[in-house]
Amino acid sequence: MGAEAVLNKLHPRFAPFLFAFFLSGIMSCIISSISTYVTMGITPDFFDSLLTGWLTSWTIAFPAVLFVAPFVRWIVRKLVREAQ
Repeated sequence: MGAEAVLNKLHPRFAPFLFAFFLSGIMSCIISSISTYVTMGITPDFFDSLLTGWLTSWTIAFPAVLFVAPFVRWIVRKLVREAQ
């Protein structure tokens, strides 16, 4: 039995929130990892500092993506011509 048979899928209205959740989580992790590495290097405290910085930035990044995404979609619609 596959995972799809076990898990119920969410309603499509949740798609923008899931997109923002995963996008902000992955991007804030990448940026926090690079920033922590550049600042500290690999030290015994690296992962503790990374986790603290990542969770802090993610709490800001997630609502920021939700808030900014409609504006960015509007900009993209202005810059891209419609398909023919």
